[in-house]
Amino acid sequence: MIIELDGSQHLEQQEYDTERTEFLESKGYRVLRFWNNDVMDNLDGVIIMIMDALGVKP
Repeated sequence: MIIELDGSQHLEQQEYDTERTEFLESKGYRVLRFWNNDVMDNLDGVIIMIMDALGVKP
């Protein structure tokens, strides 16, 4: 699993991010993306989403 944190610069490189995600997924990785402000403002929610992706009960 790959966890990516995106800041505001990623608004201008969405095509690159999509291609990168598709490439990583083609290699068998699962990619989770979160905005930096989500991590700063809702860390518990981000952790729950990661745990859910891993199949772990909070």
